[in-house]
Amino acid sequence: MTQIPFSRPFTVGKEFQYIQQTIENMDLSGDGAITHKCHQLLEESLGVPKVLLTTSCTHALEMAALLLNIKPGDEVIVPSFTFVSTVNAFVLRGAKPVFIDIRPDTLNLNEEKLESLITPRTQAIIPVHYAGVACEMDAILDIAKGDNIAVIEDNAHGLFARYKGKYLGTMGCLGTQSFHETKNFTCGEGGALLINDPQYIERAEIIREKGTNRSRFYRGQVDKYSWMDIGSSYLPSGILAAFLYAQLEAREQIQHKRQRIWEYYYRNLRDRATQWGIRLPVVPEYCEQAYHMFYILLPSYKERKALISHFKERGISSVFHYLPLHLSKMGQDFGGKEGDCPVTESVSDRLLRLPFYNSLTEADQRRVIAAMEEFYAARS
Repeated sequence: MTQIPFSRPFTVGKEFQYIQQTIENMDLSGDGAITHKCHQLLEESLGVPKVLLTTSCTHALEMAALLLNIKPGDEVIVPSFTFVSTVNAFVLRGAKPVFIDIRPDTLNLNEEKLESLITPRTQAIIPVHYAGVACEMDAILDIAKGDNIAVIEDNAHGLFARYKGKYLGTMGCLGTQSFHETKNFTCGEGGALLINDPQYIERAEIIREKGTNRSRFYRGQVDKYSWMDIGSSYLPSGILAAFLYAQLEAREQIQHKRQRIWEYYYRNLRDRATQWGIRLPVVPEYCEQAYHMFYILLPSYKERKALISHFKERGISSVFHYLPLHLSKMGQDFGGKEGDCPVTESVSDRLLRLPFYNSLTEADQRRVIAAMEEFYAARS
């Protein structure tokens, strides 16, 4: 039986051509012509003042923490239901994470709980657009503006998705993207920092170039470059940028494929969901999602474990997702305890992600759904 993996990287055809051109042009070390093409494409398509490719979304988040001058004693509000990088980037600067619970519908940061968590030490709010479906950005931005708090969007899942017509990642002062191999658009490992507030552009270039003004030197704005600020090496190689550029050029083709896959799951599971006692993703009508993943919420941890095992026996890979950060070892060191984020704790035990990748066929999707039908028929 052919295995159906949970995820599989996808090429669109021009990746190797652009990589070869990059090698022939000796444009290998980063921030050359192909990197600037990626920057320009993203800036123009998203309508943002500046985009800088990074080696990962993690590094884009670290740059955001540096740009905000996060320091020991500061607090940042982050959902407990997210990947550890969202928190680590700020903890590395000495900040204390304040974990917030998620909404039961979209599984995004619960904006109704924000104000109660804000203190005089709060420096940033980090909304994470889970599964490429927007957080309630109007409310989040209003609250943040009233308290003069920065908003950094962790948009690892949601490139080209929209909230009330606005692209995700473009509404906070900074946004971060991921181009990991599991994302819609990939170069294996990579990311980007979206700079929506122009005041951060010059310093972001310095931080990204090991704390030097090398970018200005390359543009002929200074006759030599030197150490100007703290920083690190956050530039991806030209080879990674070449791979990514091919994917970004084909963004409409890629998104169409993913939309077809997501809608096939939804259409064929919608009528069965109530019967089986499962819940499908919720996408508010004012959100244009990124079609990043398809998940289901089962009634219990025990049922999820049994379904994963059932899938595995039939050659189908399915996975759960985030564990609550506030209950991790590090989270507990920062004061997290059971019951702090009850929706997160419940969802983490019950969420299951179905196979989802650009080349997934309808035949394979039928196998996934048939396996679910078999599973629930045996339990009725």
